[in-house]
Amino acid sequence: MAASSRAAAASGPAPRLIKAPKARSAAECERLEQLPNVGPALAASLRLLGIAHPRELAGSDALVLYRALCRATGKRQDPCVLDTLLAVVDFMSGAAPRPWWTYTPQRKASCHGV
Repeated sequence: MAASSRAAAASGPAPRLIKAPKARSAAECERLEQLPNVGPALAASLRLLGIAHPRELAGSDALVLYRALCRATGKRQDPCVLDTLLAVVDFMSGAAPRPWWTYTPQRKASCHGV
């Protein structure tokens, strides 16, 4: 066995990324990564918009957040980002958690051109 292979074997497998557990309700959501449908990338995007805590999303306008994110990044975001924003705003406003894609019909009906 080559020295580099022995060193890799001795150090063990690469550490696994542990996902934050998802909140079942808005009341138990303390970190952006606990929001259903939100991973590290979208959490970073929310922080870019100045959102530090999930409770700041309650009552927000998802389309306004989406457009602000497009401006902040200098590029048009994928429409599924808006679907996800609709989902997290709804969740933090008291709705049950739902997959982001269940918001696609709502986006298509009310957010023309996105």
